[in-house]
Amino acid sequence: MAKEEIITGLDIGSTAIRIVVGQLNPNDNKIHVLGAAEQTAEGVNKGSITSIEDAVSSISGVLEKVERMTGIPVEHVFVGINGSHIVSQDSHGVIAVSKSDGEIKEEDVERVIEAAQAVATPPNYEILHVIPRGFSVDNQKGIKDPIGMTGIRLEVDAQIIQGLSAQVKNLTKSIYRTGVDIDDLVLGILASAEAALTKKQKDLGVALLNIGGSTTSLLVFEEGDVLHTAILPVGSSHITNDIAIGLRTSIDLAEKIKVEYGSALPAEINKREEISLDEIDSREEGVVSQKHIAEIIEARCEEIFKLADKELQKIDRSGLLPAGVILTGGGAKLPGLTDVAKQEFKLPAALGYPLGLGSTAVDKVNDLNYSTAIGLLYWGAGLAQAGGDGKRLSMPKFSSVGEATDKMKRWFKSLIP
Repeated sequence: MAKEEIITGLDIGSTAIRIVVGQLNPNDNKIHVLGAAEQTAEGVNKGSITSIEDAVSSISGVLEKVERMTGIPVEHVFVGINGSHIVSQDSHGVIAVSKSDGEIKEEDVERVIEAAQAVATPPNYEILHVIPRGFSVDNQKGIKDPIGMTGIRLEVDAQIIQGLSAQVKNLTKSIYRTGVDIDDLVLGILASAEAALTKKQKDLGVALLNIGGSTTSLLVFEEGDVLHTAILPVGSSHITNDIAIGLRTSIDLAEKIKVEYGSALPAEINKREEISLDEIDSREEGVVSQKHIAEIIEARCEEIFKLADKELQKIDRSGLLPAGVILTGGGAKLPGLTDVAKQEFKLPAALGYPLGLGSTAVDKVNDLNYSTAIGLLYWGAGLAQAGGDGKRLSMPKFSSVGEATDKMKRWFKSLIP
């Protein structure tokens, strides 16, 4: 089993850390999942590390679980980075083509993307991804791949995604401490898009909404390119908190009620349907109306969707995405959520399960929770195949984390006996 073929995706979320180990099958270019594990995230809040010690032990725990399952030591991972500190901005790069005959080479494309990176990044932020949206050669716009074309002036419109340097470093430090190398840091929602969206959806125009524990990420595609990214500071744990306050119960009980009886559609629930709390937890007593719970959930879901719709209004796409809204992430499992999304966004809505998985012995990965971790596998596979795939441009081989992490790798390697 060649080491190169093993790809590992590590999704560090606010509520859970998930890892998926897959193998790229060179015959059908499908990824076969060999193992997957998850663990409650300690030391992580809203996607940011709050305690390195706790985060390291959570990550080590999930690594141990998956190593036991697959029998393969995890040596390097693609890491999904989340958190409300991540911002995106548009940028434009212009260069003169270097060859005298005017043929655009790969170096020119790299140079123009570097020119786009030279935007004024806010201090203490670092660039995670530069995503080229479209190139133009001598005023001919809308070119997807300019290599081999002829022209004098090459321009690119790109979206630059940045994260707070301190938080990026804390995350990389926590992972290196477990003795694992990082192949790339990938924005979680970009990875989810690899797993949950089809090429056709990305071309038509689609919004992907990943509802996590304490953040909700939004990514909008149009004509195959990333149009907008945003991370909203609300998630499914806020729904749990609302239920706990509304019913005056403990958080753990509220979570159980949400998972077992929750629905986002109060209209479909009979007023008389009640849940007796002592059946769920023997220490609790009393009965609550299921309709009341659904009303609490619906109110918070509407709020999350309204915030997401505001982001769509910023780019004039509210109600205008033909492929609609795809919901993924653990928070999207609530029954009736797609109906609320259809009402709020006035667009088609569906759940985004991981697509294109090869045969797998691990059933649990075919789950909304795992869309980011599976997406990281696809991301890694895309980089592995980027040789002849032409997918290379949309893939961020322009990762800036490299330099900082190389220094840290050497430093940590010097510490490990």
